[in-house]
Amino acid sequence: MRVAWIGTGVMGRSMALHLINAGHELRITTRTRDRAAEVLAAGAIWCDSPAEAAESCDVAISMVGYPSDVDAVHRGDHGTLRAAVRPRIIMDMTTSTPTLARELAAHASSIGVAAIDAPVSGGDIGARNAALSIMVGGDAAAIEAVQPLLASMGKTIVHHGGPGTGQHCKMVNQILIASSMLGLCEALAYTHGSGLDPAKVLQSVGGGAAGSWSVNNLGPRILRGDFAPGFFVEHFCKDLRIAVDEAAALGLRLDGLERAERLYALLRDQGHGRSGTQALWHLFSASGGAAPRG
Repeated sequence: MRVAWIGTGVMGRSMALHLINAGHELRITTRTRDRAAEVLAAGAIWCDSPAEAAESCDVAISMVGYPSDVDAVHRGDHGTLRAAVRPRIIMDMTTSTPTLARELAAHASSIGVAAIDAPVSGGDIGARNAALSIMVGGDAAAIEAVQPLLASMGKTIVHHGGPGTGQHCKMVNQILIASSMLGLCEALAYTHGSGLDPAKVLQSVGGGAAGSWSVNNLGPRILRGDFAPGFFVEHFCKDLRIAVDEAAALGLRLDGLERAERLYALLRDQGHGRSGTQALWHLFSASGGAAPRG
């Protein structure tokens, strides 16, 4: 397939490479060309704008930072939907708002283009291993058309319904991650306080009912002092803010989510916005293991 790809961040770079390796023609653009060097070296064609990249493509895919970026990439003056010959399908794989996903789908449909929201989970490891979970919303026929692309990037691909439902499922995912990261940090604080060997503790609990992706992948990173991003704190703050707002719109008050949102905002404001989500441990270690205020 002829694919336009916008965004080569921590996850987007690996995802784009998987599409090239699967034999698809990739036309790529990013804010900073240097960040696309590896993908260009693998055979992607550089374009100066999303509109240029999307020209006559089968699919135009965005994997960017914020909802405002998503909107600009597709509906902006130089967006994919401004191409002289528009792509047949646009697919946003950013974690964005369900509202924007529905708006994009309605706008695209009005000019004869299908739109899919397909946010992902799995972090840098899942992206590198083509093992992402992809949560999909949109028209069934369009999703069937992009199935080969999705299969090149992920292992778990679930269609949840119409436009915006993929983003709603991603909010569920982020609520679960927020709670698990708080639990992991509190558990490690208890581990240190009780004098246990944290590596042995993770070995024990990781293989039992308390085991989770966060415990088994991010727990060891915390012990090594490795706070490099598999997913940026600043992007997680954006996601949690969306989740809080969407929950409120549904008439829900989710106390654990709200506390996690406050703590991650505090972590970001302390200068850790470009660290990985496991950097939440800084708040606990700085307070001697005591639960930080928030």
